[in-house]
Order: sequence, then structure tokens, then C-alpha cells
Amino acid sequence: MKNTGSYKIRKKRKDNIAAYCFLFPAILSFVLFVGIPIILAAVLSFFDYNLVNAPKFIGLSNIRKMFGDKGLQKAFANTVKFLLILCPIHCGLGMILAYCVYRTRKLQYFFRSAIYFPTIVTTASVAIAWGYLFSTDTGAINYFIRLLGGTNIPWLTDKVMVYVTIAIFSFWKFIGTTFLYYFIGMQNIPESYYEAARIDGANVTQEFRYVTLPLLSPTLFFVVITNIVSVFQIFDEPYLLTNGGPGSATKTIALKIYQTAFQDMNIGYGGTISFLLFLIILVITVIQYIGQNKWVVYDYE
Repeated sequence: MKNTGSYKIRKKRKDNIAAYCFLFPAILSFVLFVGIPIILAAVLSFFDYNLVNAPKFIGLSNIRKMFGDKGLQKAFANTVKFLLILCPIHCGLGMILAYCVYRTRKLQYFFRSAIYFPTIVTTASVAIAWGYLFSTDTGAINYFIRLLGGTNIPWLTDKVMVYVTIAIFSFWKFIGTTFLYYFIGMQNIPESYYEAARIDGANVTQEFRYVTLPLLSPTLFFVVITNIVSVFQIFDEPYLLTNGGPGSATKTIALKIYQTAFQDMNIGYGGTISFLLFLIILVITVIQYIGQNKWVVYDYE
């Protein structure tokens, strides 16, 4: 018995060491590229710093400035607009796409590759091409609209239409990642559940509602969190397509941080805004984790 007990202890110790070895690169990367920058952003909030002169301690001045910054309020409102538009598109349509492909036995590999392919193309190169496509006067899309007898649509110059344009671009470019998460989650659902539902007379809609959706809830929870975090940090689409325009209609919090810190050279104030963004994301994530117990199903296997 003693030998058996000591063997289990040694095996457990070896397993723990192996686990920590595998986790060490991820933990190190998190500390270097996430943890330390967050701490530095919090520290910079108390300084006036422009990369040229030495940091000057100014106390809570940056924080007071932040609460009275109309531009920051506008950037936050724009980010919330993107959140309300892009999250339902990615979370909802991504699930529908994944379910359709999952149920399609023929050409499944083709559809999977076609949907995921845009995510591996660099955003900058794709944004340049889409900028030409959506150009009001010389864009290919408006060219065909004029051929059909229509008039030019201000895809990138109208304060309302620009959100439609960015939503289309974001869906085409990034839906593949969400689609892949859903598709893998559906593959992990035991087929026996669908067989039982069919025996009970369930149709395709009922299978999706009463089998797929509940058992896919862990994946849905993950997708919702990652999409909310991504949208709060949205930068590529408005920067590359509109540079925050027209006017400041699409200037987001992330773009505001970039312009403040690296264009206006106000590193201290940029760090203050970035730390605020971190706190917002942290609070939303914690709330979601607390609320997951009411709707996420883990114990179905």
C-alpha cells in the first residue's frame, strides 16, 4: 500500500511538472505582452510623457481630463455601435453558417476552406482592395450599380452607410474564425443525441433548438466573450478603411488610443485611456463568467 501511495504521489508530481512545462511559454507570453503592458499603462496614467522628455508626475490630471474628453466619449459611443452591429453578425450568422456546413455532407471541405480562407489573408492588403471596391466615384461596386441604373452609394463617406460597409468587410474577413469555433463545437456533440431526437420525431429546426443550441452553449459562451473583447479593441477596420472618418464617425477607443499616444505623442493620456479600456473589458468578462451558470451546459457527455 505504501509503495502504491508513493508511486501515485511521484506520478502526480511528474504530471504537474509536465503541465507547468507546457504552460510556461503561454504564461511567459501573457506576462510579457499582456501583464506588464497593463501595469505600465496604469503607471503611465499618473505621468505626462511624450517619449522625448523625461516623465513628469501629474497625479490624477489625466484621469480628470479623461472624464471631460468629448472626443473620448464619442469614441466610446462609436465602439458601442460597432459592438451592437458586429457581435450579433459574428455570433449569430457564424452559428448559422457552421450549422449549414455541418449538415452538408457534400462539398463540406470546400465550404469550410472558402469561409475560413479570408482570415489568413493580411487585413491591410484586403482593406486596400476593399477601399477601392467601395470608393464612391471609382469603386467597382458603384460602377455596377450605375450600370443597373442606380446612383452612387457613399459607402465610406456617409456617417450611417460607413457602418454597413465596415460590417460587410468584417463579416467577410473575420467570420471564418467564429465559424470554425462553432463547427468544431458541433463536431464534439455526440451523434446519439441527434439519433434520439429523430426517434422522438424532431425535425431539423427542433434538433437545432433543443439539441445543438443547448449543447453548443460552452462554445457560444466562448465566442460571445472573444467577440466582445475583439470589438472593444476594434482598430484595423476603421483605421484602414476610413481612418476614423467621415469626421469622427468611426473613431473607436483603440483608434483614439493610437492617435493620442503615437500621433499626438501624449503617452501618459494614451495609457490612461488604454487602462480604462482594460477595466471595461475586465468588468464585462467577469459579469459574463458569473452569469454563465444560468445558461451554459457543460455536463452532457
